[in-house]
Amino acid sequence: MQKYIVVTGGTKGIGRAVALRFAQAGFGVVTCARSAAGLAELTAALQQQTPGVPVHTLAADLSQAAETARFAAFVQGLSVPVEVLVNNTGAFIPGRLQDEPADGSQLRQMIDVNLYSAYDLTRALLPAMIQRRQGHIFNMCSTASIMAYPNGGSYCIAKFALYGMTKVLRAELQEHGVRVTAILPGATLTASWEGVDLPAERFIRPEDVAAAAFGAYSLSPQAVIEELLIRPQLGDI
Repeated sequence: MQKYIVVTGGTKGIGRAVALRFAQAGFGVVTCARSAAGLAELTAALQQQTPGVPVHTLAADLSQAAETARFAAFVQGLSVPVEVLVNNTGAFIPGRLQDEPADGSQLRQMIDVNLYSAYDLTRALLPAMIQRRQGHIFNMCSTASIMAYPNGGSYCIAKFALYGMTKVLRAELQEHGVRVTAILPGATLTASWEGVDLPAERFIRPEDVAAAAFGAYSLSPQAVIEELLIRPQLGDI
């Protein structure tokens, strides 16, 4: 039976690398991003590099609850078994808490995109995984999930919360045969670092994160890697 991976934010960076790595293993890919043009380009790339692998995309902004619900309904409407869910959608706004807008809008924005998108999509797709007693959920956390730093502000808060959600899911789903893994990458060479005057070797490659996720998935059902902490070889930036 054809296996499928659902990856949010699949057109760039880690999400794109994960989609490609699993497609190379024969997985059908279901993904979303805000840019329809980016999704069309990704589809073309996947079809060229992994001919015959099914690809389903939807333009959606998962920082909005209604859009997350729309994407969840899109996935469910495909009537395919979701073997792997990678909650990769996220955003980073640097700055100190005391400098953020007084109305709390920045925290709410970071929570919406980094936490609620993963929470809402997981809640929607989880019942089918539990029923099949099979599946693997990856939440794209961050080293910011376990180590606060100056100018991390509300981003750190949101990533700490996502890490906590991952731990809860792991505790609650182990008896249902569903594996849960937190991925905690350090500085990764993605669009977030564009314009930074640092050599590429100071960063993790997105393909390395994807390879680590695939390796974790590839273990027997009797084992789970609960956390993948990945940092640049030369240390944090």
